[in-house]
Amino acid sequence: MTTEATLPSTSASRTPRQVWTRARGVILAVVLLLVAAVVIATIRSDARHGTLDPRSADPKGSRAVAELLADRGVDTRIVTTLDEARAASAADTTLLVAAPDLLTERQQSALHSATDGSGGRTLLVAPGSWSVERLVPGVTADPATSLDSELAPDCALPAAQRAGTADLGGIRYTTTHLDADECYPSERLATLLRVPTTEDGDTVVLGAPDILHNERLDEQGNASLALQLLGSRPHLVWYLPSLSDTSAADEDDERSFFDLLPSGWLWGTLQLFIAACLAAFWRARRLGPLVPEKLPVAIRASETVEGRARLYRKANARDRAAAALRSTTRTRLAPLVGVPVSQAHAPEALLPALSAHLRNHGDGQTLHTLLFGPPPGDDAALISLADQLDALEREVRRP
Repeated sequence: MTTEATLPSTSASRTPRQVWTRARGVILAVVLLLVAAVVIATIRSDARHGTLDPRSADPKGSRAVAELLADRGVDTRIVTTLDEARAASAADTTLLVAAPDLLTERQQSALHSATDGSGGRTLLVAPGSWSVERLVPGVTADPATSLDSELAPDCALPAAQRAGTADLGGIRYTTTHLDADECYPSERLATLLRVPTTEDGDTVVLGAPDILHNERLDEQGNASLALQLLGSRPHLVWYLPSLSDTSAADEDDERSFFDLLPSGWLWGTLQLFIAACLAAFWRARRLGPLVPEKLPVAIRASETVEGRARLYRKANARDRAAAALRSTTRTRLAPLVGVPVSQAHAPEALLPALSAHLRNHGDGQTLHTLLFGPPPGDDAALISLADQLDALEREVRRP
């Protein structure tokens, strides 16, 4: 039974310093990405401060339209809870819902029940498919948004005809209501929809909030359209849904974590996944078997040995270097002492023949340590081992 020498791997294992050296570039890149994400999120959060708030003078605020309505005798009141919005629903009131998509399913159903028979007007700003089907049954949102911003009315709604071209676009809607006014179409789908309700009331759906922003109010017919839609009743209730609203805590079928994430984060995650797959494919080994190729130049054996030695030293692999030296020495010594090469790595076959050949020049224990011993502990011990193996081979080859 022969025993082949195995290559120990203790000294070739990476040290914590080597792991840190190899991984610090990736860790630094991840940290920079996280910092950039936090900075961008902070900037975007600041930019959205006061959006569609009638008290805000920011470019995306709506203070200008509230001031113009006040000059025409329309008083504006801000509410932040569903109970206040439902209590304010009346025939002489326009209820503007600034962010319908923030409402839960139960809140949307309760709001629709309160406004459907109030006789007043309800104006929904850019409701998506999540909310428009509950707030206005019979209306659906198209998944593809409009890329146009300046659109013509192209409908019989008096307010739209008087306003003319306006900055709408955004979400597009379709409806099954035959008596609905479908205005400002983009690719034959309406971006402003007026659906009559019971008791002479109606619901107006806007595909985009641009006509209410301070920065866009003086463009096109935006001011005329906004004042007509919001000033048809003497009272305007501006509903800004709030996370502190206790009515949202009673939701039975809460949305999952992924439903709460904005669509941009999901698309960004998908792009990062695709980029990671492409990077892995780029860095992976090429597919198929390895193909031998002739070297364009002849390389001297001494250069090959020196290059491999440098690789061993860089990896701190003294165990592998020592095993390679011992294995090669045993392979060369076996034929010289009459041992088949197939048994060169078996101590019970090689050592007795080698001791008999050397006679009194070496004992079995010394030869076993030299040819089959443990790996050297440092570079000096490795050099000493190489010298001893070379001296042993010269001794065996001596006549």
